[in-house]
Parts: sequence; structure tokens; C-alpha cells
Amino acid sequence: MDELIKFQKYVESHMEKLTDETQVLARFEDFPSKKLEGLRMAAALYAKLDAIATTLQNWKIESPVNQLIDKVENYFNKIKGELDTLDGTKDEELKKFKSQNIHFDFTILVRIKELMVEVSSNCMELALKETREPTAKEHQDNGLKCHSKKRGSGKTLWKAFQFAFRVYTFAGGQDDRADFLTRELAQEIQTDSHEH
Repeated sequence: MDELIKFQKYVESHMEKLTDETQVLARFEDFPSKKLEGLRMAAALYAKLDAIATTLQNWKIESPVNQLIDKVENYFNKIKGELDTLDGTKDEELKKFKSQNIHFDFTILVRIKELMVEVSSNCMELALKETREPTAKEHQDNGLKCHSKKRGSGKTLWKAFQFAFRVYTFAGGQDDRADFLTRELAQEIQTDSHEH
């Protein structure tokens, strides 16, 4: 894919010199216009998918976990529909690209799903950490405050759990870490509900 992007940039560096690309290329007999179009489409698609992967890979995991889950979920909602559609049409897209002798690597979709599972796992881990590590000040607070704090953390855990399930459905599974954290989360939610 790196070679494809490099080649596409090389072609574009020459095309941008033309004042009217369509008129100029029309004068060349048998110019591979469809191949040029396919090259541009492949490069644009890969650039978009690569940007999603990079965003997920560089996602900052920081407290408070509620805000973190909201931000991640908003991003997930933004990209999910497009990725689901692409997942369904990738065989058709591959045929189009292959007909122009363009080799497109769709394994980036798998990478995006793996990264989404990783971000979801990081959210679950932070939710568990925030729930299990109350500060010294919270230990000194009266029982009423602790009770409402505990109920709030139960909602946070449930929110993280629901998001993890959506990601699991989207990705078509999860890794061992996500599986372990999901069980931990479920256990914590169950314990929390028995205490109320």
C-alpha cells in the first residue's frame, strides 16, 4: 500500500501541472483514465482507513472515564456505519481495483477492528481502576456520599460494559485481554448490584 500511495503522489505531481487535465488526457490515445481514477480511489480510501487506524492507535486514555467513553463512543458511532458498509462491499471493491491491476490491502479493516477492541479494553480497565481505587478523602467521607459514589461507579461500569459489547459485535469478537476485562466488569457490576 505504501508503494501505491507513493506512486499516486508521483502521478499527481505531474497531473497538477496540467491546466485542464481532462482536455489534455483526451488527446492521448488509449490513456488509462479508468486506471488513474481507480488509483485515486484506492489511495483516497486507504488514506481514510489509515487515518482511522492512526486515530485509534494514538487515543489518549485518561480520566475521568465517563468523558473518555463518551468521546470514544462518539468517534465509534461516526466511523461504524462507513466501516460496516465497506466490510460488506470490499469484495466488489477488490474486483474493481483488480480489474485495473491495483492491489488493495483490506487487512487494514482487521487492524481497525483490533485497535477498536484495544481502545474499548483500555476504557474498561480505566473504569475498573477508577471504581476500585477510591481516594483517601473518599474513605473519610460519610456513608451517604460513599453510597452515591458507588452507585455512580456502577453506572460507569455498565456504560463501559455496554460499549465493550457494541465493539465486540462490530469487531466480530475480542482478544483474551478484552474477554478477561469483560468478565471482570460483569463481576464488578454484579457485586455492585448485590450491595444495593
